[in-house]
Amino acid sequence: MARDPRILIVEDDAAIRRLLRAALSRAGYDVIEAGNAREALAAADIDRPDAVLLDLGLPDRDGLELIQLLRAKGNAVLLVVSARIDTAEKVTALDLGADDYLTKPFDTEEVLARIRTALRHRRNEAAEAECVEIGAIVIDLARRRVLRDGEAVHLTPKEYDVLAALARHPDRVIGHVQLLRSIWGPAQERNVEYLRIAVRALRQKLEADPSRPRLIINEPGVGYRLLAGG
Repeated sequence: MARDPRILIVEDDAAIRRLLRAALSRAGYDVIEAGNAREALAAADIDRPDAVLLDLGLPDRDGLELIQLLRAKGNAVLLVVSARIDTAEKVTALDLGADDYLTKPFDTEEVLARIRTALRHRRNEAAEAECVEIGAIVIDLARRRVLRDGEAVHLTPKEYDVLAALARHPDRVIGHVQLLRSIWGPAQERNVEYLRIAVRALRQKLEADPSRPRLIINEPGVGYRLLAGG
């Protein structure tokens, strides 16, 4: 019999840990806690969590550094839950390997929804899904083909590469730098205008109303998210 998904809460505030534990336990998750980076690394080794909720303001080590260390220990979904609202912090966390970023104060229902979505997509990634369907849009990653209402959509190579990068991680924010580096190369990783042009074209070709996008969502100053559902 499969065990319940295991969630590691890394948070130095005991009251927030209790709040998260209560919500996660009610939702059927197996919950473990760590109050600092040392405990978090030990729990990652021993308990092998399926997901980690990580606060960045830990007493013994900065959470940004911990992202890389946790990534090296396994393939757990990693969601940052932090009071830091600076855009640069969000970008750095995502570039280091975080799957998502929520700011405090948070709504526990949103935390649960983000965890469900991230775990579902991690399972899909493990299964190497070759086709992503979102409403009337079908993104065939194996054949590099995109359909809208059953009709082929012509995309330029760069437009397709942007869409495919987002489709491989639906509902996850992909940072500007990560997209630019992987598609245009390291020399262009700061040229966000290239990315804006490609996304604008994709919205014109795929969105029902490009002025009110519901498929490719902008996370200001951070990156883009292909919205597949919560």
